[in-house]
Amino acid sequence: MLPRKCFPLLILFILLFIPFTVQGQEKTVPKLEPMLTSDLLKIKIMSQIDVSPDGQKAVFVVTSMGKDDKGNYKYFRHLWMKDLTKSSPPIQLTFGDRTDGSPSWSPDGLRIAFVRAHKEKPQIWLLHFKGGEAYPITEVETGIFRPQWSPDGKKILFSSSIPEWQIQGNPSWPYERPGRKRQDVPDWKKIIKSKKKDSSGDTIKPKPDGTLEEIRAWLAKNASENDPRVINRLNFQGELDLQPELSYSHLFVIESKPGSEAKQITSGFQDFASADWSPDGAKIVCASLKYDLHPDRIIDGDLWMLNSDGTNAELFLDWEGYIARQPLFSPDGQTILFVASDRKNLGYALNQLATVSVKGGKPKPLTFDFDRTVRRPFWAPDGKTIFFLTMNEGAFPLCRISADGGRVETAIDGQIGIYDYDIGADKIVYSVAEVKNPWELYMTGLYEKNDQRITSFNHEWVSKKKISIPQVKWLTRPDGFKVQYWVMEPANKKPGRKYPIVLEMHGGPSAMWGPGEFSMWHEFQLLASWGYGVVYSNPRGSSGYGFEFKHANYRDWGTSPAGDILAAASEAAILDWADHDQQVITGGSYAGYMTAWIVSQDHRFKAAVAQRGVYDISVFFGESNAWFLLPFHFGGYPWEKEAGKYINANSPLTFVDNIRTPLLIIHADRDLRAGVIQSEILYKSLKVLKRSVEYVRYPKEGHELSRSGNPKRRMDRLNRIIEFFERYIKH
Repeated sequence: MLPRKCFPLLILFILLFIPFTVQGQEKTVPKLEPMLTSDLLKIKIMSQIDVSPDGQKAVFVVTSMGKDDKGNYKYFRHLWMKDLTKSSPPIQLTFGDRTDGSPSWSPDGLRIAFVRAHKEKPQIWLLHFKGGEAYPITEVETGIFRPQWSPDGKKILFSSSIPEWQIQGNPSWPYERPGRKRQDVPDWKKIIKSKKKDSSGDTIKPKPDGTLEEIRAWLAKNASENDPRVINRLNFQGELDLQPELSYSHLFVIESKPGSEAKQITSGFQDFASADWSPDGAKIVCASLKYDLHPDRIIDGDLWMLNSDGTNAELFLDWEGYIARQPLFSPDGQTILFVASDRKNLGYALNQLATVSVKGGKPKPLTFDFDRTVRRPFWAPDGKTIFFLTMNEGAFPLCRISADGGRVETAIDGQIGIYDYDIGADKIVYSVAEVKNPWELYMTGLYEKNDQRITSFNHEWVSKKKISIPQVKWLTRPDGFKVQYWVMEPANKKPGRKYPIVLEMHGGPSAMWGPGEFSMWHEFQLLASWGYGVVYSNPRGSSGYGFEFKHANYRDWGTSPAGDILAAASEAAILDWADHDQQVITGGSYAGYMTAWIVSQDHRFKAAVAQRGVYDISVFFGESNAWFLLPFHFGGYPWEKEAGKYINANSPLTFVDNIRTPLLIIHADRDLRAGVIQSEILYKSLKVLKRSVEYVRYPKEGHELSRSGNPKRRMDRLNRIIEFFERYIKH
C-alpha cells in the first residue's frame, strides 16, 4: 500500500497521463482524405439488374473507368453475379476490353443471355451458368437490343433498328422532298447492297454530264455514300451526328441455340417497341403506331398485339388523348399494365400507370391522382401489386400500388436515389445512390422491409474520404411557391473561418436534384474538398413537386426560376461560415442557360461557368434535337408574334451587354442537343464588348460530356471549373 504522502503525486501522474493516452488514441484514428479529381475513376456503377427466377441469384452490369492496353481512357462494362442466399462477395462473369449489357436469366436459371458488340454491332451472347465460354447466337447486320426469353426458354425476342431503305414498298404519308417523287431515281443503297456491278438495264445510269435523269441518278449515288448528306426530315439531328434517314424498330425472334437464324416478325414503315411476351408465350404486346403522317410530325403511341410468330399484328388500344407505351402482361396473362401520358400537356405531362384487360375495353387509371411522374413499372410475382420508381422532393424512391388501384405507398424511401431494380420470387434487388456512397446494390423483402447492402464496389474507398453531408432547407417565395434547396458545408470547415459558396443548378429544365442525385455526387464533393460551400435547389419547373410546380415555368424560363435559385443563394450566404462576398455560379444545359441568364441580371458572383447551354432560344430552335421545347414551353415558334415575344424576352443573349461577371463557356464539338452556335455567339458577343470571357471546346464529345464523356475529358472539365473559380476567389 502506498504511503498517503504519495497520493498527490499519483493523482498528478494520472491527470498528466490521461490526456496523452487520449491523444495517443486519437492518433490511431485514420485521417479522412479529401476528394480528388482522379477519384472519378474509382466510381463503379451497378445497373441492368436481373434476378434469377428462383430469387437466389442476381446478375448485373458493373461500369468502371480506366485505361486500356494502349493507355487510352475508356469505360468497361462487365457482367457480375451475386448469390443472394450467401454473404459472399459477387463474382465477375465477363472480362477484358468489353462492353457487355442487358443480362437476362433463362426461365430455368441455367443460362444468361446478354448483349455484346460483335463485328462492330451488338449481338446476343449466351453464357451457361455452370461454366464454359460465352458465345454469340445472332449475327444481325443492324445489331440488336432488349433481348427477352420466351416463357419456355426456347426462344429469345429482341429488337433491331432497320433503316428505311431496307424496307420494302412505300410509306403511306406524303413524300417530303419538294418537287420530287418517291423512287424517281435508282435506290443505290439497295443496288450496292445486292452487289450489282452494273446498274444498266433496269436502272438509269449515273452521269454528271448526262440527261436530267442521269444527273439525278448520279446525285443519288453520291448521296447513298453520304457524300453529301441530303436532308428532308424534320428531326434530322441525333445526339452526336446528323441522322438524315429514318429507321424503324422491328421485332425478331431466334431459337436459343447455336446455329439458329433470327426471324423478323414485324415489318413495314412502323415502329414496334417495348415488347413483352404473354405468360403462355402465345402473344406479344408492344407499343406501336401506324403513321398517317411523317413519323417526325406525330407524337403519339398505341398498344399493339400480335401472335408470337408475328401473325395477326393489330391495334389493341388507342386511348384518345393519351400516349400509351411500355406494356407489361400480368403474371396470370389477363391484364396489361402500361404507362400513359396526357397529350394535352406535352412537355409537362406526368407519366401515369393504367391497366386494361387482355380482352380489350376501357383502360383503368391507377395513379392518375398521384401528383408525381412514374417510371420503370414492374408486376409483383403474385400479380397483386405493381411497383414503380418516381421522383419526390429530392429523392428517387420505389413505390407500390395495388393492382386494383388505391393509395400509392412507398416501398423504399429516404434521401436516396434508386435508379434500377428487379424482383425475383420474394426479393427486390436495387441500386442505390446516396451521399455516403455513390452507388451500391441492396436487397430487401418483397413486402417485409429488411434492407441490406450486398456489394462493396465503392464502400471501401469512399469510407476513407471526407464527405460533406447536404442539409435540406425550404423557403417560400412571394407568390406562394415553396422551394426546396440544400447546403453542403466545406469538407474541412474550421470554426471562425469564412468560406466561398458555389451555386450549382440543374438542367432539364424539368430535372430534379437531391441527396440521391448520382450525376453530381463527385463534383459536389470535389468542390467541398476545395473549400467551397455548395448550394443547389429545385426551382419551379423541376420534377418531383407535382404538375403545378413543374408547369410554373411556362413562358418563364428566366425570371421566376432564377428568383427561386437566387433566394436559396441569399439564404445560404448568411450562414455563419459563409463569405457573402465570395460567391460563384455554374450549371449545364438549361442550367448553362440559367448561368448566363443570372449573370445578365445579377452581379453578386465573382465568376461563372456556363456549360453546354442555351443562350439564344431562337437559334436553339434551329440547331437542337430538342427544338420541340419551344412549342411545349413557349406555346409557339420564333416567327410567331406572341410566342416570339416570350422567346426573345427569355433569351440571355438579349441581355448580353449587362454581363459583367467573368465567364467561362464550356461546350462540346458534337453537341446536337444544345448546339454549338449559341456558345460561339455568346463568346463572340462578350469579346466584342471586351468582357472577361474564356471559351473551352471539347472534341469528340456531345451533350453528355459531364456524365458519360471520355473520363479524361470529364476530369479536365472539373479542373477547369475549379481553376477558373480560383482566379477570382479569395480563401
